[in-house]
Amino acid sequence: MSTSITVPLWLALVVALLAALALLDRLLMPSARWFIRSRANKVLDEVSQRLPIHIRPFQQVRRQALIDRLVFDEKVQNAARAFADAQQMPREVALAQVQRYAREIVPAFNAYMYFRVGYWVGKRVSQSLYRVRIGYTDDAGLAAIPENATVVFVMNHRSNMDYIIASYLAAERAALSYAVGEWARLWGLQQLIRAMGAYFVRRNSKDDLYRRVLERYIAMATEAGVTQAVYPEGGLTKDGCLREPRFGVLDYMLRGFHTHGERDLVFVPLGLNYDRVLEDRTQLLAADAQALRPGRWRALANTLGFVANQLGLLMRSRWHRLGYACVNFGTPVSVRAWTAERGVDLDHLDKERRHAEVAALGHHLMAAVGRLIPVLPVPLVATVLLREPQRAFSRLDLKGAVSALVESLEARGARLYVPRHDWDYAVDAGLRMLTLRHLVDEVDGLFVMRMHEAPLLRYYANSIAHLIETPASEGTAIS
Repeated sequence: MSTSITVPLWLALVVALLAALALLDRLLMPSARWFIRSRANKVLDEVSQRLPIHIRPFQQVRRQALIDRLVFDEKVQNAARAFADAQQMPREVALAQVQRYAREIVPAFNAYMYFRVGYWVGKRVSQSLYRVRIGYTDDAGLAAIPENATVVFVMNHRSNMDYIIASYLAAERAALSYAVGEWARLWGLQQLIRAMGAYFVRRNSKDDLYRRVLERYIAMATEAGVTQAVYPEGGLTKDGCLREPRFGVLDYMLRGFHTHGERDLVFVPLGLNYDRVLEDRTQLLAADAQALRPGRWRALANTLGFVANQLGLLMRSRWHRLGYACVNFGTPVSVRAWTAERGVDLDHLDKERRHAEVAALGHHLMAAVGRLIPVLPVPLVATVLLREPQRAFSRLDLKGAVSALVESLEARGARLYVPRHDWDYAVDAGLRMLTLRHLVDEVDGLFVMRMHEAPLLRYYANSIAHLIETPASEGTAIS
């Protein structure tokens, strides 16, 4: 018996699509997953032989297993129970919320994506936009870090390029796990970021349950020895100065450290600076509560205009990238040595005393980061111009003023990056960047700043202002 059934074309297409997806899921996806895992394992074998700071077993655990471990963690379960009782909701609802938070936070580290795709992209993007340099590295201090220690890089936050440049430059030492804000939670981008080992955080979240889940993940990763990177400032600088730090994530990391445990926790200060920050005008605008915000289309037009201008400079052989980007790696700070020196045990402090000790350590680390911020050509020239904003400088006068400023900074122990080891060239490079951006005008061989661009020049001068105002001193090394 045969009977014909007539169905609409759209329904037939939907059925065909579902059948194709089922075929892909059953036949092709397992092969694709096997191929990706095999390539990742080969990369793991390779990098484990050359990385001074090894990839930990925790990072190689399947993501679903990490999610389950986090969800069923005793402290998370207790927090979910307390949250359900406080909100008068079924505990199953609270646990479902914990499950969503865990899926949102936990990364899916893939060594192939990190060391092949991510490193290649980071290197190409960084070197295409900037002349990227490592200015100073405390090689002896980094070499003295115990092999089983948990290492955390602590850095200032000037640009979203910080993620890319720091990961690229640190890739010869370790695979960094970052806390990334909600801005990156876009389809496609968030999968790539998770594969790079980063985890997502909700900035300024007031949800106690979410904060407890995040705290437990960071503490678990720290206890397992995962190398991480953190920005205590919490967000991008809006005026060029170092922001007042917040130590929530630092506190979470310290909860994964135990004075008498097997692992030490070692913080490595890292300072970054740029001759040009891509978000400079945007951050200045965000700092001005009275300023009119451009709409979405206006922001897109500004971005396209910037790209067109850079392409125009490139076609006229006048493009010099965006100047220099420099990173300094400082002296590692051992938490075990720090607490022993202060005679404290973080595991047995009351809440108030613990907060005070965490803040003391945090301020110590940020002071070390501040001392490491590289002094680059544009901030130097901007600082000199702002001292006499009405003055028209000759090139010779400007170089003399920069030379005097350099002597003062060197006396204070600042870390200066000198392109080509030539200060004359450094001043020329800074002037070139400022004149190309029309922040400074050159008339008959004299240079004068544009008064209405003073806030932007101050933004760059502020990146080294703390080095001029405060004497520098060395940090605490690993004992």
